Amino acid sequence: MRCADGTLYTGIARDVTRRIAEHNAGGKLGARYTRGRRPVKLVYQEAAATRSVASRREYAIKLLSRQQKQALIVAAAGARKRKAKAVTGKVPRARQRGMANNSISNSKTT
Repeated sequence: MRCADGTLYTGIARDVTRRIAEHNAGGKLGARYTRGRRPVKLVYQEAAATRSVASRREYAIKLLSRQQKQALIVAAAGARKRKAKAVTGKVPRARQRGMANNSISNSKTT
């Protein structure tokens, strides 16, 4: 999540929408860190098979530098845009010429 002051917060939740609302509500359910930095906005998320896997990934993300976290956010935003184009039916130019489009990388789901 990106806080109103521009800082980044990392956490895990089963229901992300509910958890964002709790952070923005400012009650005891939101993290202490985000209480003075509202509103928060979801900028990146990953799916995980188990809570254990999610906790390990959360720890790994927390170890990243701010620059590395920003790169992760930008890469995910680009992947969402490419996926949206695929859903709208717009065909990439490479496919129009009969070439395979290999520029789309797989996003990590841990």
